[in-house]
Amino acid sequence: MDREHESPIAWMIKDVAAMEQCGEEIGKVIAEPGLVALVGPMGAGKTHFAKGFSRGLGYNGEVSSPTFALVQEYFGGRWPIFHFDFYRITSAAEVLAIGWDDYLDQQGVLLVEWADLFPELWPQNHRLVRIEVCGPTRNILYQNIYQNIVRPRL
Repeated sequence: MDREHESPIAWMIKDVAAMEQCGEEIGKVIAEPGLVALVGPMGAGKTHFAKGFSRGLGYNGEVSSPTFALVQEYFGGRWPIFHFDFYRITSAAEVLAIGWDDYLDQQGVLLVEWADLFPELWPQNHRLVRIEVCGPTRNILYQNIYQNIVRPRL
């Protein structure tokens, strides 16, 4: 089976407000729950994106970085949001130990900062948000990735 990728959608972000607005716009158009992998260097704006994204899903509460809690749970939007931060986690086994598979089984959005540390744990179908730092601006690339299922001919 081959992975199939839609063409990425790109934004150039100039400030924190624009980062949150971009996240909100993407959150509004998400059609189904699943993994949203946030990838980018330290200070790129992943948590600011997460704040806007959560608003776009209809969650109006406080959103903070889960760096020390590892996961924050937000309820009240279209789906539950499970906001992870893998930065301090050292192995895939540690991610599994905090209940990763249980979270995947729920009908929620797994919004994961530093998701690129453990790509082997990503489900086949997911969304990728790559944030690139370009001097004072940020470039965001958003892409849906899904498994191309090849059906046998009958």
